Amino acid sequence: MSLSIGIVGLPNVGKSTLFNALTKKSVPAENYPFCTIDPSVGIVPVPDERVEKLSDFSKSAKTIPAVIEFVDIAGLVAGASKGEGLGNKFLTNIRGVDAIAHVVRVFKDNSVIHVANKVDPMQDIGVINLELALADLEIVSKRIINLGKDLKKGDKEAIFEEGILKKIEKVLSDGKMAAEANLHEEEKLKIKSLNLLTLKPMLYVLNISEASENAEVELPGLSVKIDPVFEKGFDELIKQSYALLGLETFFTTGEDETRAWTIKIGSTAPVAGMAIHTDFKEKFIRAEVINWQELLDAGSYANARAKGKVRTEGKEYIVKDGDVVEFLI
Repeated sequence: MSLSIGIVGLPNVGKSTLFNALTKKSVPAENYPFCTIDPSVGIVPVPDERVEKLSDFSKSAKTIPAVIEFVDIAGLVAGASKGEGLGNKFLTNIRGVDAIAHVVRVFKDNSVIHVANKVDPMQDIGVINLELALADLEIVSKRIINLGKDLKKGDKEAIFEEGILKKIEKVLSDGKMAAEANLHEEEKLKIKSLNLLTLKPMLYVLNISEASENAEVELPGLSVKIDPVFEKGFDELIKQSYALLGLETFFTTGEDETRAWTIKIGSTAPVAGMAIHTDFKEKFIRAEVINWQELLDAGSYANARAKGKVRTEGKEYIVKDGDVVEFLI
């Protein structure tokens, strides 16, 4: 499955520097606002020693880790929701990602320009989040207007959707994120097509320097500290991004290849099989499953089977992180 994290923040907070270090891919990172005009995309492997160990175990010809797509999006500024600083284009780019890594500048360096001429992490967070909320508010308000005809007809689906949108509209009008509307899953599914920015999972990334490494900034939700010079915390950021999206990994292994497959937590065996091929869901018969460590401890599949460690599971089985699975179709 294709998964993407958008790296966002004010200009000159270290987004492109972080992106470069994560992906080892060269994109402009000069010290001036709006250097990054079009988003750059990099594919980053998810650090997971289990893949290498299973590959060594199977003497695999190829080893393929799970990956996340990171998208470097140009800096937002106050007024972005109204088009300031190429804001409309940048907000559109953010709508295309699954989750947001919000880079927050903590370090102080007079040689690196700050758009507000001062380093204030909480103020910077407020600027970005407000612009995301205002952009969503415009979309929600337009959608409510477009429901007008169906509402007059008494359409039940339209009435249900309007109730959800009104709930979100109130939260956004207060400058808060739509996630604070506490929607249940059915409500989220109903308005999924709106692709609201403030419903996307968000991870805060503190861009520190070695000197300010111990600086404490109180942030909502998950946060990770990053030192762009010494590359501290990169593996943790990738892992946290993976977890942020509610994902886990299962493995297939053999002489041809060992591969990590990305699935949503809670996926049944047929749904997990779709990561390999869409036909696996419909043609699924059963799966042979063993935990990766139990397989290594057994020394071979034959020994694992002899010890009863390889289980036969049916359509209702929920695949667990670290399972090694062979699908039978």
